[in-house]
Amino acid sequence: MPQASLLTDPLQVAARTAWGEARGEGPTGMQAVLCAGMNRLAQPAWWGRDICSVFLCPWQFSCWNTTDPNRAKLLAVASTDPQFQAALALAQRLVSGTLTDITSGADSYYDTRLPHAPAWASSRFYRCTIGHHAFYRVGPFGEG
Repeated sequence: MPQASLLTDPLQVAARTAWGEARGEGPTGMQAVLCAGMNRLAQPAWWGRDICSVFLCPWQFSCWNTTDPNRAKLLAVASTDPQFQAALALAQRLVSGTLTDITSGADSYYDTRLPHAPAWASSRFYRCTIGHHAFYRVGPFGEG
């Protein structure tokens, strides 16, 4: 699939985001990443108004940053990759509206292997930890 059309296909954008952010976390970790995007979709205008604009919003999902080494990998991953197949199946559930939120409404997360938590990661917004990602609800409605 040409890169231009890949970036406008909600299924591909969601699947590649899940794979790029959490392929090492297995299906549950990839589902959690998609849930954060899904919860952002419930707050249109802050991060975007549709799947592509939410996941491709600059500096939000680091795998899409031009300087991130995962970007080239996620653009090149083949549909034969087993982890990508799992990401595609989860992304299909997101696109069809049947993805179950396993993050208690989280809209943000960070990798717990970072040396320091980001400034926005206030304990009052904490929801859960899944794999190596800590999930928070920090959107415009805060603790909603």
